Amino acid sequence: MAERMVAKQAPRFEMDAVLPNKEFGKVSLEENMKNDKWTVLFFYPMDFTFVCPTEITALSDRFDEFEDLDAEIVGVSTDTIHTHLAWINTAREDNGLGDLQYSLAADTNHQVAKDYGVLIEEEGVALRGLFIVSPEGELQYQVVNHNNIGRDVDETLRVLQALQTGGLCPANWKPGQETL
Repeated sequence: MAERMVAKQAPRFEMDAVLPNKEFGKVSLEENMKNDKWTVLFFYPMDFTFVCPTEITALSDRFDEFEDLDAEIVGVSTDTIHTHLAWINTAREDNGLGDLQYSLAADTNHQVAKDYGVLIEEEGVALRGLFIVSPEGELQYQVVNHNNIGRDVDETLRVLQALQTGGLCPANWKPGQETL
């Protein structure tokens, strides 16, 4: 039986990444926590595919909204940082990413994808998992879906804002509405 992750401490990670300035560096949950930031961690199957760039660029285009909510976005696949950089250096109109506002991390040993329960071991790729971690390191939200369906940035922002209210948010709650 799968073990529950929500409402527990999130698995810690540190990964090599391509940073927004296109340099190689590291990203870690501990660093985000130290900086009192929420972490929006999302996994995607692989670089140079079809659905992935639509959601990666959609998140980047709305990065300022996440930043206003004290959230760091980290995208992760099992590809290398070199493949990430090649994809970032490819123009959007050529199925590339172009400039990104957040880091793309490389989970080349598949450990982080395993820790978060999204690794398809026989393929060596991750499912589309999205996790929101509080600044205290508690995993507060997770959604995992098959690789043929992209995620909705509006819903990710809505959930992040709902979590940040600290209150009880009813069905169809929208930012600015009363909590219960």
